[in-house]
Amino acid sequence: MAAGKKMCVKEKTPEGPPSPPGYRALPIKFSREQASSHFLYVREHRVRGGARSRWPPERTLFVLNVPPYCLEGCLARLFSVCGPVQSVHLHEKPEAGQPPQEPPSAQFCPKPEPGFQVAYVVFRTSAAVPKATALRGPLVISAQSHPVKTGIEKWAADYADSLVDPEALRQEVDKFMADYDKKMAAEDAKAEAEEGVPDEEGWVKVTRRGRQPGLPRAEAASLRLLEKEKRKKARKELLNFYAWQHRETQREHLARLRKKFEEDKQRIALLRAQRKFRPY
Repeated sequence: MAAGKKMCVKEKTPEGPPSPPGYRALPIKFSREQASSHFLYVREHRVRGGARSRWPPERTLFVLNVPPYCLEGCLARLFSVCGPVQSVHLHEKPEAGQPPQEPPSAQFCPKPEPGFQVAYVVFRTSAAVPKATALRGPLVISAQSHPVKTGIEKWAADYADSLVDPEALRQEVDKFMADYDKKMAAEDAKAEAEEGVPDEEGWVKVTRRGRQPGLPRAEAASLRLLEKEKRKKARKELLNFYAWQHRETQREHLARLRKKFEEDKQRIALLRAQRKFRPY
């Protein structure tokens, strides 16, 4: 190396873990003994101008990459150091402004497969959101005061939660049948009100109860009903009820066939006679 030249060595600056633009990486550990950390990506929940959101503005923290073992209670405990937590909501993917539809049954609602989710942490005050985005970890999920169930304990708890409570099931079935009876009663009342009243073209709606007597009927509808009854009555008439009537009908049919056969023979013979060649 030539004398008089100095080398410039750049010092490496410590950098945090990579994160999506606009998010801050927050390390968490399942327990204190765990060597590696899992990263949550947090930022203040914002929506575009004019868009609606069911989450309160300036009080909601949006969290990405939430592991399956980190439930609502765990997130509420982790972020409670920043301020009182009002609610925590976990979803498979970011939700739109409309609230999700409630399942038709609380007893037979299929649970989603566990996986990484997103979370909306709603604080009671807006001052807690900047503190949450400035947190430095790692935070511990499972502690002695708040242990997280794993292994056989978790499987047993999941199995116990999957069992249907008979009393709750009975109440849900009773409520469903009561709502169904009200719906059917409303439909019956509507059908009774519309029954027997002709529309603009004169058609009358007839249900399984039949037409109520004494109701007015349009003239066109009456004529159509009479024609329909006549056709129905004509179809019900029995032809050739007796055996001798059936035999007479067959004889007449055979006689017509023989007569037609003789006429055809005569016509063919006449045509053949007209086709003969006669030069003289």
